[in-house]
Amino acid sequence: MLQLSVLRDQTDFVLAGLAKKRYATGPADVAAILDLDQRRRQLQTSHDSAQAEANKLAQQIGGLMKAGDKAGAETLKTRTAELKQHTQAAAAELAQVEKEQQQLLYKLPNLPHASVPEGRAAADNEIVREHGTKPELGPDAVPHWDLIKKYDIIDFELGVKITGAGFPVYKGQGARLQRGLINFFLDEARAAGYTEMQPPILVNEASGYGTGQLPDKEGQMYHDAKDDLYLIPTAEVPLTNIYRDEIIPVEKLPVRIAGHTPCFRREAGSWGADVRGLNRLHQFDKVEIVQITEPEHSYAALDTMVAHIEGLLQKLELPYRVLRLCGGDMGFTSALTYDLEVWSAAQGRWLEVSSASNFETYQANRLKCRYKVAGKTQLLHTLNGSALALPRIVAALLENNQTAEGIKLPQVLHSYCGFGMIG
Repeated sequence: MLQLSVLRDQTDFVLAGLAKKRYATGPADVAAILDLDQRRRQLQTSHDSAQAEANKLAQQIGGLMKAGDKAGAETLKTRTAELKQHTQAAAAELAQVEKEQQQLLYKLPNLPHASVPEGRAAADNEIVREHGTKPELGPDAVPHWDLIKKYDIIDFELGVKITGAGFPVYKGQGARLQRGLINFFLDEARAAGYTEMQPPILVNEASGYGTGQLPDKEGQMYHDAKDDLYLIPTAEVPLTNIYRDEIIPVEKLPVRIAGHTPCFRREAGSWGADVRGLNRLHQFDKVEIVQITEPEHSYAALDTMVAHIEGLLQKLELPYRVLRLCGGDMGFTSALTYDLEVWSAAQGRWLEVSSASNFETYQANRLKCRYKVAGKTQLLHTLNGSALALPRIVAALLENNQTAEGIKLPQVLHSYCGFGMIG
């Protein structure tokens, strides 16, 4: 959530940032917030002035009563009653204005970092670097949705029977590959200095607001209305909310935590290559890394997170590229996002497998996640990255490594899976 002081003091800067993110109603929303803020301050001043006068009169009433001036005391009591009504009315209106202002603030996305390129959509994203050689497959190569049937490692039809589309069942070597990848990613995160956590996969509304999934992505989350809990779309939500309403001691910074969870997303698309097989699911597994750090260190932290994710892809021997997202393709809460995509040889296209983002103070302001420096409480910066999401990693591993004998897994996974060949 953007800070009110920034909206007041740097209005033009805010409007330029919102325009870069293609947030069309930015000028109207900012103007409405500033109008409400002016009204809020007027109400607060009026409330405080009336309260101060009432407190002063209360002291005078006591003195008049002692002096036997009942008439004078009654006059002041009448005035005190009027002031009480005024303060109650001002407090009620103040609460309403603050609520309206808060809801409008929730609607504003984060401002993009200066390095974010201009652009409207994915085609405008900037390619930062590319690594690895794209494999050349033979004429008999097939996409992963055919390979999983051939080797009977994932069953989509069974998932439809049990739950519905987008909820696959992993079988045999497919299940072991999933478990092996999760353990590999967690071990690598721990070796990089991240503390492993196992958070809940259901969160309350406050947690959703804390990291910005609510109200922006309410329609994409599975919601249990009876208990008012949400299935998480990513481990970012429970992991970051560990530090909601916390003042973190400086000596404990930076916070580095990681966790594996299933993730649940209601998003759906029309049938086609983009959503076939493992390309888009309603439930999938992911290992998430999160950092919370001082503002001056956050972009260096983001670089280390991207480097960590690249290291995973290199060990998996997958060709990949790093993109810096343009303003129009960025997430609602992000100030700067790098996407990492792997090459899918059989599909002949890039598949996004990770996003690493710096949210600066946007989430921290919602979370009230702070630290003290020179005796002053300040907001921290929060960051997260997928390290990694499994479905498209599995898709690329199957497609890029298919041979006539079977699917040859990269050496790093042999000990984790207990086998080096699927088939």
